[in-house]
Amino acid sequence: MRKTLKQLAAWLNEDISAFGDTMVSGISIDTRTIQQGDLFVPFRGEHANGHRFVVQAFEKGAGAALWQKDEPNPPEGLPLLFVDDPERALQEMARAYRQEHKAKFIGITGSNGKTSTKDILAGTLAPFFKVQKTIGNFNNQLGLPITILQLDEDADIAVLEMGMSGFGEIEFLTKLACPHITVITNIGEAHMQDLGSRAGIAKAKFEIIQGMQPDGLLIYDGDEPLLQELVAQEPQLHAVAFGLEPSHPLYAENIYANARGSNFTTHGVIEGDFFISVLGKHQVKNTLVAMLIAHQLGLNNEQIRTSLEQVVLTDMRMQQVEGTNGALFINDAYNAAPTSVKAAIQFIATSTIRPEKWLVLGDMLELGPNEQDFHRALAEHIDEHEINYVCLFGPRMAYLYEALQERFDTEHLLYTENDYTVIIEKLQQANASSIVLLKGSRGMQLEKILTAFTA
Repeated sequence: MRKTLKQLAAWLNEDISAFGDTMVSGISIDTRTIQQGDLFVPFRGEHANGHRFVVQAFEKGAGAALWQKDEPNPPEGLPLLFVDDPERALQEMARAYRQEHKAKFIGITGSNGKTSTKDILAGTLAPFFKVQKTIGNFNNQLGLPITILQLDEDADIAVLEMGMSGFGEIEFLTKLACPHITVITNIGEAHMQDLGSRAGIAKAKFEIIQGMQPDGLLIYDGDEPLLQELVAQEPQLHAVAFGLEPSHPLYAENIYANARGSNFTTHGVIEGDFFISVLGKHQVKNTLVAMLIAHQLGLNNEQIRTSLEQVVLTDMRMQQVEGTNGALFINDAYNAAPTSVKAAIQFIATSTIRPEKWLVLGDMLELGPNEQDFHRALAEHIDEHEINYVCLFGPRMAYLYEALQERFDTEHLLYTENDYTVIIEKLQQANASSIVLLKGSRGMQLEKILTAFTA
């Protein structure tokens, strides 16, 4: 975005008497990461007031700043745009910029796999289009507007991740972004405490179609019955399913993992053998989304095949790391919910990359009143004949520990509530024959265990 302060004021129906020709070339809400020419947006909350940092923002290179009208003592002689509510102004500016932008907008939501799908899609399209995507977890009512306002004016594709914790949030985001293509990666159990059931989660994710362009396309996980039901209730909706079942317009089979990544075969609208340097059947499903969208945008099979081979994911998504003890660590510690944990366990159990298999699992958070059952139920997916060692971390993993004690002896099963060092010491036994999965919710910070083997 490159706009004058006068243009921003017009978007917001505000008057500006001075500094109207001041140019801004980005957006920032944090003086620690502000870039030269950014518009600084201060928020006023219960515990902090961003207006205290406005002068500092200018000292660090801000081109201009918003200022809430009822906030006293605005600094003099600086290019300020006065607004009633900076958060609302941020969203309205994003809405205005979106309406004039010519890029193809793609919105992605789902319980798991949003970021991986975003990265795979952006990587697949990047050799052929100018692609920009959500950075980090800027996927909420503040992050999405910032992402939109950071788009270059000549971007061809905007890949936008949309997160939520309750009803109405995806609806707000999709109506702001007005995507041409929407994606629902899957329905899991995250946010069960707020949405009550998997059906509630599916309904909340399905809100993404409410802001979609009238001629837009929904791409959804066809292996999920809850989504099948919701799609069936929208006969006018243009929707395409992907998954592992042969009934879908695009499905994958013959999935085989090696030390480099995953080989698989697709059938349907795209036929052929493909490779991606990412591990896990669930990541192959995420790749099908990218393939469908690339096909929709006119890429041929060979272009898709070549691009997929170059894709790299954000760290901590089935990331392969060689440990100093010789073990191969699979760092999937960015987040966790029952669906994604089961998929990761299945991958390790069936993998032929290394013969000795370790699970290091941390608590799954935000699962609501049934969290004990969700943790305990993971035992059904851990076979003592396939998995050699299990290390559990966090108070909720005590329930899984209890369920596994009957099948694993103390040499092969370890539990600790809050001590990383116990697991680190145990992992000293892992070696060049070992593959080690690290999987837990973001708050468990299991990557701290990995740092002991990467120094």
